[in-house]
Amino acid sequence: MEFTLLGLILMILMLLYFRVADRYNIIDKPNLRSSHTEITLRGGGIIFWFASLIYFVQHLQNNYLFFTGITLVSLISFWDDIQSLSNKIRISVHFLAISLIFFDLGIFQVLPVWQIITAYILAIGLINAYNFMDGINGITGLYTLSVMGALLFVNTKIQLFIDGSFIKYAMIASLVFLFFNYRKRAKCFAGDVGSIAIAFWIIYLVLKLILNTNSLIWLLFLAVYGIDAVCTILHRLYLKQNIFEAHRLHLYQVLSNEYKIQHRLVSFYYAIVQSGISFLVISLYQKVEDVTLFAIVIVPLVIIYSSKFYLLNKYNMKASA
Repeated sequence: MEFTLLGLILMILMLLYFRVADRYNIIDKPNLRSSHTEITLRGGGIIFWFASLIYFVQHLQNNYLFFTGITLVSLISFWDDIQSLSNKIRISVHFLAISLIFFDLGIFQVLPVWQIITAYILAIGLINAYNFMDGINGITGLYTLSVMGALLFVNTKIQLFIDGSFIKYAMIASLVFLFFNYRKRAKCFAGDVGSIAIAFWIIYLVLKLILNTNSLIWLLFLAVYGIDAVCTILHRLYLKQNIFEAHRLHLYQVLSNEYKIQHRLVSFYYAIVQSGISFLVISLYQKVEDVTLFAIVIVPLVIIYSSKFYLLNKYNMKASA
């Protein structure tokens, strides 16, 4: 399918969804911990499932396990967007969906048990980290474009590991979503259905690339989200908070809420930093040891994230003055 036609179809499907969401009151109501202040349509990220459906229809024979998996996580996430579900139900469905792509990728045949368990923890953790990071206008769409762009470059120039259209479909869906979301007043939010569906898509691609190259460095294509999510969880555990409850302690939330930096600008920063890291990873691939490359990327990111504590302390001192 021509990509211009795909974009047009996705745009029409999105507009139709808006009618459904408006009719059935599928909205996001801001609360004290939200980074937005206005009622907005929720679930616009269903565009990613639509894109996967269109791709699946054209590739029935070799895409059914991935499509079944992304459909499962999309359904349970959309349900959670409408009516909150328990974490046990959501994680159980995520586990089942991840099992499907593990089977598709042959992970159960090539990895020992301890590595399979590690892969489950990593995959489910990344899905939820991507969801945690979806809190301001544009961040999910721009970050997804950054990650998918890096994967497409690797697929084209370094290691062919999948049909390039599979990556491009996700990128076009991101562009269509950004058209409605990357605004001062967003037309819609991704919702869990969007952030978790695209996270599932990315995890499938990253795992496939790791298996094809026998290198873990491609996990660094998710380094910015990963460091922010993991460090924030550790911070909240230190504060003895429930990590599954809404909060405002991510670095991007501090920049957006306490320091009033425009949401779209913060989202752009995250995407640009990740793009720079991905360029570095691609440039140093097979030139330095994997462990060294991980250190080169992770240490500076942790230092940058640590600036959050200085910013919070400065803000609290100013507020109490």
